[in-house]
Amino acid sequence: MQLLDDVGLEALTLRTLAARLGVRAPTLYWHVKNKAELLDALADAIMDEAIATTPTPSAEEDSRLWLLAALSQFRTALLRHRDGARVVSGARYSMRRGDFTERAVATLVDHDVDLHQARLLVLAGERYTVGWVLEEQAPVPDTPETPDIEVEALKARFPMTTRAITEYFTVGRTADDLYEDIARLVLHLPPKNR
Repeated sequence: MQLLDDVGLEALTLRTLAARLGVRAPTLYWHVKNKAELLDALADAIMDEAIATTPTPSAEEDSRLWLLAALSQFRTALLRHRDGARVVSGARYSMRRGDFTERAVATLVDHDVDLHQARLLVLAGERYTVGWVLEEQAPVPDTPETPDIEVEALKARFPMTTRAITEYFTVGRTADDLYEDIARLVLHLPPKNR
């Protein structure tokens, strides 16, 4: 995990991991067969962090609020590691991601949400969260130059969008608020009072 955080997913190979550990690559292959298996193990470790910090649901709590809290912890775990969303989204056999999903679906069903609806809510929430973090963790271009786009030209071309963005952030909202507000929409929760 430390190597992933240091070099990122693109530079993470079994050879670089072997070198970091001070062993030869064939020795490492005895424990980890290939990069896909390594990614599954990394995804499991990230999901362990999300699961460990997910609150225990209470019987009287709205299950959608609990799911929002669980998804927020999932997002935090993904953000804690460089390329965390890419690792988790690329892991094909992460049993811990399955554990997270199972707990979320079971919690919703225990709170009288229909099984089909519970599965769809959890799937939508998980995929929304991973997609959101993929954008948050997207690499910044190497060139320090920004495109030569005039703000006034953007306002003229996209008047409603720029107005909505300006109004949203003018009152002190953050990117974290935006994540939560959209998650509330996905989960059919009322907007948070501000």
